[in-house]
Amino acid sequence: MNDILNISSYLFVPLPDAAELRDVLHERAVPMELKGTILLAEEGINLFLAGPEEAVRGFVTLLKQDSRFALLEPKESWSATQPFRKMLVKVKREIIRMDHPTIRPANGRAPSVDAPTLRRWLEAGRDDDGRPVVTLDTRNAFEVDHGSFDQAIDWRIEKFTDFPPALRTHKAELAGKTVVSFCTGGIRCEKAAILMREEGVEHVYQLEGGILKYFEQTDGAHYHGGCFVFDERRVLGADLSVDGPGAAPLK
Repeated sequence: MNDILNISSYLFVPLPDAAELRDVLHERAVPMELKGTILLAEEGINLFLAGPEEAVRGFVTLLKQDSRFALLEPKESWSATQPFRKMLVKVKREIIRMDHPTIRPANGRAPSVDAPTLRRWLEAGRDDDGRPVVTLDTRNAFEVDHGSFDQAIDWRIEKFTDFPPALRTHKAELAGKTVVSFCTGGIRCEKAAILMREEGVEHVYQLEGGILKYFEQTDGAHYHGGCFVFDERRVLGADLSVDGPGAAPLK
């Protein structure tokens, strides 16, 4: 029975009190029998949590009582077992490391495209203005190897800090196209889209909610394989389960 609720979410919002929040959030999560990881940084929050549905939803409600987190929109999936071993709350320099300090999503996002719209564009091969559409995978190469959008651009990066130099090497390939950057849940492709705009790529969108939201809101068309996740489930299929198409068995 799939009665463990798994959520992932992130939000770029200034958190100068990240160190103090670490202790507060840990003290709230542990008694609720939640497990997973919450990353905090001056630039925002990135979380992956799992537990009984009532506890998970209750924690999100408590979190949103802080107005800075009111816009969090968790992506959900279900599992039969707890995919995390402990509850960790960490303070980092960045909630997703890019080593590019001028990229500040809290100061303004790049345009986004929702999952149903991207599916429609991929079906047509063009966006609503008639430009050819390409998808750009901003994940690490080993993640891409488990599954990606059909004919997605893959620069074989080993870590996200490799993305800026890879962009400068391959930027000419993107000219005249509508580029949709994507990743697991949206956090990497958000920073990537902002950087591409700063580097002069004209027509750039980020996939809102990443692959997980695409699976949640569409039938998974134009995507092959599964989506790697950083917990014991390893790879989720298009139906957001470990047994679905493209998923990998637990080991």
